Amino acid sequence: MVVGTLEIELFLGEASTLKEKRRVLKSIIDRVKSKFNVSIAEVDMQDMWQRSMLGVACISNQTSHAQSILNNVANFIEYQGNAEVISIHTEIL
Repeated sequence: MVVGTLEIELFLGEASTLKEKRRVLKSIIDRVKSKFNVSIAEVDMQDMWQRSMLGVACISNQTSHAQSILNNVANFIEYQGNAEVISIHTEIL
C-alpha cells in the first residue's frame, strides 16, 4: 500500500473576507473531490483571509500512480484561476 500526500499553499487574491475565502475553497475542494476521488481539506491558515494550506491524500498500490494523481490534482488547482499556488510539497509513504 502506498500513501501519497500533497500540501499546497494558496493565495486567494479575490477573497476580502473569511466568508469569500470559504466560498472559493469550497468550490475548489468540491471539484477536486469529484474529479479525482481523493481526500482534501484545509489544514492550516484558517484564520487568514487570503492564504490557505490544503492537504490532499490518496492511497494506491503503485508509487507512480499515487504520484500521478497528486501531480494531476496540483495542476488542476493551479489552472482553475481563482487561486494562485505559492508552494507545493509532495510526499509518498
